Amino acid sequence: QVHVVESGGGAVQAGGSLRLSCTLSGRTFSDNTMSWFRQTPEKEHEFVAVISWSGSQTHFKYSVKGRFTISRDDAKNTMYLEMNMLEPEDTGVYYCAARGDSIVYYKIEQYDYWGQGTQVTVSS
Repeated sequence: QVHVVESGGGAVQAGGSLRLSCTLSGRTFSDNTMSWFRQTPEKEHEFVAVISWSGSQTHFKYSVKGRFTISRDDAKNTMYLEMNMLEPEDTGVYYCAARGDSIVYYKIEQYDYWGQGTQVTVSS
């Protein structure tokens, strides 16, 4: 059985930092392209960042470039999203998604599995 579990969310003030983690079990982690999406009352599952299964490709939503970093540790079956200089507009539920090939996609429905999400709240 495949499980995707996000952690690390919380409440911070603008300018602060958070580090989200995502673990994937039930399939070979290194065979998966991994992404982060976020959901707000205004936007449904907005793309945030993606890292290819080799780690050689990373892509970011324009508004988070230079502030967010995505990485993966295949030995730990874990992906990370380091979020710095957080803004109130970054508030939302962050979802981790996994796709079992090397192709990079930007819509959550194109992924095989995703988790329950972790809440990030940034106050001004």
